[in-house]
Amino acid sequence: MTDAASRALAAAAAAPADIAAAAAALEAGALVAFPTETVYGLGADAENPAAVAKIYAAKGRPQDHPVIVHVAPGADIDYWTTDVPDEARALVKHFWPGPLTLILKRNAHIPDAVSGGQDTVGIRCPSHPVAMQLLQAFKGGKGGVAAPSANKFGNVSPTTAQHVRDEFHDEVGQGNVIDAVLDGGSSQVGIESTILDMSRLATHGPVLLRPGHISAQQIADVIGAMPRQPDQAAPRASGTLESHYAPKAPVALLPTGDIEKTLAELKLRGRSAALIHYSPFPGVHPNVALPAEPKGYAYGVYAALRAMDQQQVELILVEAPPGGDAWLGVNDRLRRAAFGSTGIIERFLTT
Repeated sequence: MTDAASRALAAAAAAPADIAAAAAALEAGALVAFPTETVYGLGADAENPAAVAKIYAAKGRPQDHPVIVHVAPGADIDYWTTDVPDEARALVKHFWPGPLTLILKRNAHIPDAVSGGQDTVGIRCPSHPVAMQLLQAFKGGKGGVAAPSANKFGNVSPTTAQHVRDEFHDEVGQGNVIDAVLDGGSSQVGIESTILDMSRLATHGPVLLRPGHISAQQIADVIGAMPRQPDQAAPRASGTLESHYAPKAPVALLPTGDIEKTLAELKLRGRSAALIHYSPFPGVHPNVALPAEPKGYAYGVYAALRAMDQQQVELILVEAPPGGDAWLGVNDRLRRAAFGSTGIIERFLTT
């Protein structure tokens, strides 16, 4: 964990009255935004299809795009899932609470509203103290909260309570679309959880549907098998569409050596651009410099994209991070944020 993330975690707190009110709102079928260690989630009672439908409506989320069910520490995963392999139980024991979502066969009594109509369900136990307090208070710790990221569908995920308020504006407040936003400081991880399909283990082995803070090697160290890449028959999972996590301005990923020349050419053309980088680029404005290591970069990348969007520039340039397993989650998010922007710099320079 970065020093900044450690400070954020130490500052994270929620008044018992706020936790109780949020849990009661969830039980009444309302939506509540709350912090997790990855990003802020927009939560509803996972066993209330009408409440889950409110998430889809608030986000503008496609109905077949599943959400993740968040459970309290020590929750009975057999209530939510069936045919749980021993390897999945080992991962739960090793990584929960934490940023790992497991895709397992959905128990028959769990509404398919959380799974986009599939026979599987994504489930995880977050480690953020406010999230754990909320989940322990909700239905006495026996409930589940369906919660994708608390933003409009496809936009940059929020890592602070203010990001949520900025995203939904006057839709927040008792009696509105979102009943309350619990403030737990900045999310410590900063990108969404690793998603691992364990629903087809006997036939396909473990399948990494979305990379994140917990790496494929860490998973392999626990279960003795390296996760495979997704195949055509893999379950749909949250946050895996090609275009996702995108700010309003188009994003272009550039090698380090191309940045100064590209910025100069854009300036000559009267184009406005912002830069997110980890190498030194003195004199470039507006810009956000992120740490040159994957955990610190992940912690700050969504806030950086939001900050650059607020500059109202035409284009956000991002210095392409290094490759390798440790950077896989960051590169996955940036690739999706930049999807559809191929050739954007050339178009800016020729029009």
